[in-house]
Amino acid sequence: MRENLGSVSTPNMAFTDYVNPTELATDKEIKRNNWRNRIGFLLKTNSSVLQRVKVRHYRPSVDDVSQWAQSLDKLLSHKYGKTAFCMFLRSEFCEENIEFWSACEEYKKLTSQKDLASKANSIYEEFIKSEAPKEINLDFHTRNAIVQGLHQPTATSFLAAQRKIYNLMENNSYPRFISSDLYKDLCTAAERDAKHIKS
Repeated sequence: MRENLGSVSTPNMAFTDYVNPTELATDKEIKRNNWRNRIGFLLKTNSSVLQRVKVRHYRPSVDDVSQWAQSLDKLLSHKYGKTAFCMFLRSEFCEENIEFWSACEEYKKLTSQKDLASKANSIYEEFIKSEAPKEINLDFHTRNAIVQGLHQPTATSFLAAQRKIYNLMENNSYPRFISSDLYKDLCTAAERDAKHIKS
């Protein structure tokens, strides 16, 4: 039911292969343990695992993880950063924001009118309409502008809504992510891994 994020579905990424996007835990503690286990798998330093799956150069370095704290753009432009943020949002029950933002990124790349119309309706049904399965929080004016534009969708049909959701993530979820145990665990594990590689 949930879509995989296009930029985090590379076949070489053992981490995303390990993450099942359809998992939904009702208990926050279970969720917290789940993402810790997944992050642990991502940053594992067991050499036999590394040799078998060859993920050493695909895992985030200390530098990567520290750059994620510089801006939401840096976080979302890194495949593992985006995945970690997605897991964090899922633990806060607001993953629809990153899913909508990602769907808009894919939408903007479409060129044919037929594809634009199809994807626009899909985004509307999933995120915009009242009682949508992953309804995002938009004001009436923005929501209404999208509805009006569905008859003749363009590459910028969802731009205003995407900016609002981006700002919402940037001002609310992102600062919580940077101060979360998840991010601290990532920093610690990346530092430990860097020391292991040097030794």
